[in-house]
Amino acid sequence: MALLERAMTSPHFQERCFFLAKRFVAGETIGHAIDAVRRLNADGLSATLDFLGEDVSDTAEARASAHQTLRTIEEIAGSGVDANVSVKLTALGLTIDEDLAADHLVQIARHASRNRDPFVRVDMEGSGVVDATLRVVERVSSNHDNVGVVLQAYLRRTQRDLERAIAMRRRVRMVKGAYKEPPAIAYQEMAEIRRCYLKHTRRLLTEGHYPAIATHDVRLIERVIRMAEELGVTKDRFEFQMLYGIRTGTQRRLAASGHRVRVYVPFGSHWAGYFYRRLAERKENVFFVLQSLFAK
Repeated sequence: MALLERAMTSPHFQERCFFLAKRFVAGETIGHAIDAVRRLNADGLSATLDFLGEDVSDTAEARASAHQTLRTIEEIAGSGVDANVSVKLTALGLTIDEDLAADHLVQIARHASRNRDPFVRVDMEGSGVVDATLRVVERVSSNHDNVGVVLQAYLRRTQRDLERAIAMRRRVRMVKGAYKEPPAIAYQEMAEIRRCYLKHTRRLLTEGHYPAIATHDVRLIERVIRMAEELGVTKDRFEFQMLYGIRTGTQRRLAASGHRVRVYVPFGSHWAGYFYRRLAERKENVFFVLQSLFAK
């Protein structure tokens, strides 16, 4: 995988091999992304759009990333598609200055508030920025109720963070967690991670504010469906979320059965790192790429 990562981050790969990433990335422009959302909407799926990029190193980059998200919000409104936006705070300058990231998030929240779907989801990143991310979200969401956050089930701290988010009536997306973290910070065994995921999801279904249940794990999806039925939680009180290009059949089956499903649609020229992470997550994604390489 290390060799694959080096190859994918080379300029030659990015220039010649975007066709390999098309399963997971909608395109390099907002126009491509909007077209992808239209196709999803036609199948009964909503979307959240994310302009790819993270860990910016200077203020100009952070400003450019924020500007692109503002443009994305405008394009969503102009096109009439069913979508909102997701952002990473490190792309908005979090590691440069928390105030800078907060200012950009305020601009985005204000801009999005005019849209049919005004919601802005703040993605969660590695454990090193969890505290800073939650501080900024709490600060901004105190005046802008269209901002929500992501929590990761594998982190040992998540129970505490979840209770605070519920108390503040913040919309939460629950994920397993994909960053490599040490045992002191995160659970390592998948059985334990699934147990925590279901525990946190039960809490969100009973006390949360329109939670997003984000997973491609079919066993977890089936458990959540049964859990919601047992708790008397109707299908309009939560939504499933899945990544663009992954388990597309499952996405459509869930929507056809009356569940709300939102697809995370990434786009932009900084797609190589995102693509690599998708390959690292699932071995079948590697097989898909190899099959594409050797197909005639």
